[in-house]
Amino acid sequence: MKRLIPILIALGAIVVILLGAAGFHLIKKYTPTKEPADLAQIYGTESGGVAILYNYELQDTQGIYENNQSYLPLSWINQYLNKRFYWDRKEQLLVYALPDQIVYADAATRGSNGAPLLLVKGDEIYLPLGLIANYTDIQIAAYDSDTIKRVYLNDWGRRNMARIKSDGKVRELGGIKSPVVTTVSHDMEVTVLESMEKWSRVQTPDGHIGYIQNKIIAQVQPQDFYGTFQAPEYRQNSRQDKIVLVWHQVTSQEGNQTLESMLEGTRGVNVVSPTWFSLTDNEGNYKSLASKEYVDKAHAMGLEVWALLDNFSKDVRSEELLSSTTTRRKLIASLIADVEEYHLDGLNMDFESLKEAAGVHYIQFLRELSIPCREKGIVLSVDNYVPAAYNDFYDREEQGIVADYVIIMGYDEHTAGDEAGSVASYEFVKGGIERTLAQVPKEKIINAVPFFTRIWTEKDGNAASRAIGIAGARKWLEENNVELYWQQELRQYYGECESDEGMQYIWMEEEDSLKHKMDLIRQYDLAGVACWKLGLEDAGAWDSIHWD
Repeated sequence: MKRLIPILIALGAIVVILLGAAGFHLIKKYTPTKEPADLAQIYGTESGGVAILYNYELQDTQGIYENNQSYLPLSWINQYLNKRFYWDRKEQLLVYALPDQIVYADAATRGSNGAPLLLVKGDEIYLPLGLIANYTDIQIAAYDSDTIKRVYLNDWGRRNMARIKSDGKVRELGGIKSPVVTTVSHDMEVTVLESMEKWSRVQTPDGHIGYIQNKIIAQVQPQDFYGTFQAPEYRQNSRQDKIVLVWHQVTSQEGNQTLESMLEGTRGVNVVSPTWFSLTDNEGNYKSLASKEYVDKAHAMGLEVWALLDNFSKDVRSEELLSSTTTRRKLIASLIADVEEYHLDGLNMDFESLKEAAGVHYIQFLRELSIPCREKGIVLSVDNYVPAAYNDFYDREEQGIVADYVIIMGYDEHTAGDEAGSVASYEFVKGGIERTLAQVPKEKIINAVPFFTRIWTEKDGNAASRAIGIAGARKWLEENNVELYWQQELRQYYGECESDEGMQYIWMEEEDSLKHKMDLIRQYDLAGVACWKLGLEDAGAWDSIHWD
């Protein structure tokens, strides 16, 4: 028995040690850590930048802190907050177009606090928070007096709020062993971003985001947040009547004399758009075929005249021309001078085949042009392709704000170089209208219909086509004894024939196909219809185009 005592003592000691170790492990496991989180790593500001959190999500882009204030990069501002801040890289000029004026700033411009209103850092431009707030409907909260500088920008709206019931710690992740980001105290109010079973992701009043135990927050209550920003009002020069516009292609002064004869037999037309102005270079100069006599005749016939400007010349690089503030000013001044000299009622912008790089400059041109148009009661209309991914940069949404009418060129579904097919099938036109309606109010949309079609010729596996007006197509059908067949899905007649040139096909535009297009325009209650172009139609077309 005496020999067992040492053994029992040893075993007891081992048990005590094991129990102590287990207890220490349990204490360690269930004791919350007080380790502080590495905030610089969390916010990605090791290099001393300003963290940007948009709608509570940390952005990859950072701001900078200079002159005792935070500046955000313009490229990020344009993408997420306000695309109307425009930087002229050539002239090193910041431009902001309001409905009734244009505001300019450069590197020498100072804000009300005496600090620079913009910073130029290599290829990037930085704007201060105050300037952003002056022109943007956004909630901004800056925590840039801290060592870890950060800025929160949030859209207004409903948020989930909760009161803190007792003091607690906000952690980097859910779990008591996660490092501490900040602390909260009784009666503080936090924004609840995400609720889980035991933890919630919150933003605290001192501008941190982390996780907090649900047991120390009261019931979540939704709350609406509104700002005091007054959005600019873009007054429109729209017409009360439905628009029936015809484009009149004028290629010489003699062409102006054909107005009256070309309009004979038309029905319901109230706007004519002569193709008078064509850009000739990258300095803002254009060729003009404008005629006061033409305008006087049109007015006497009860028609408005919306002169068209195009960029079709091979000598014009729109991305270069429109990227210069000085050139845009010159071009706009010339256009407005012609409007006043010839007593024009409107302008029609027909910029086609733009490169994506030109998109932001084109929209800025429209913003700036809209200002004198709005002031002088001049209608500004803009021609657009049917919406597709490749032409999204035309920014129809912004056009629908600054312009009076956004015109869909509801044709060219198949063009020269394409496979044979319709110029404007029913679903193509319908899709173009619906996609435009997703960005532009219906009372600003005019859908253009074709007074032409294409005759396609296929030989040896190659397809070619030529555009032909409705009247000319009827003559071709008769000369070639082509029988037409109605295709319900396309809402068009189709015909084909053999010829010495090869197999020929036509998807006919005429009064029936035009009627279905007009039915879509009426169904969606659009602002009007436009027709390309005057003189290609036959008399039957006008039985479909009219509104009454």
